[in-house]
Amino acid sequence: MRKKDKLLRITGGVAIAFGLLTVVSGGTTLLGALEMGAVVLFVLWFNTLAGLAYVVAGLGLWQGRRWAYPLSLAIFAATLLVFAAFGLHVAQGGAFEMRTVFAMTVNRHAKLTHLGGL
Repeated sequence: MRKKDKLLRITGGVAIAFGLLTVVSGGTTLLGALEMGAVVLFVLWFNTLAGLAYVVAGLGLWQGRRWAYPLSLAIFAATLLVFAAFGLHVAQGGAFEMRTVFAMTVNRHAKLTHLGGL
């Protein structure tokens, strides 16, 4: 296996795992199984749906599909937009949890690292 193919598989596997964890975490919160305090609903919905996109992008990377990189880039751009909207929500005095700031930061860094590996 070529080094680039191996890197794509590792990156794809990490994206799939991250996506599945994101879907489970977001889904259980949306279904009310977890009490998370001051949830910012649009961020929660975005992250949950983005988790599904991570899985699709990860599968594409794993299989070496051409569309995986543009999808990953689109997810990253959408994440930045939601992070900016979240910042506006906070600046306007909206309720939030510090763990949301942490989660969005980790999410952004994970996607940036993912893109850097391609």
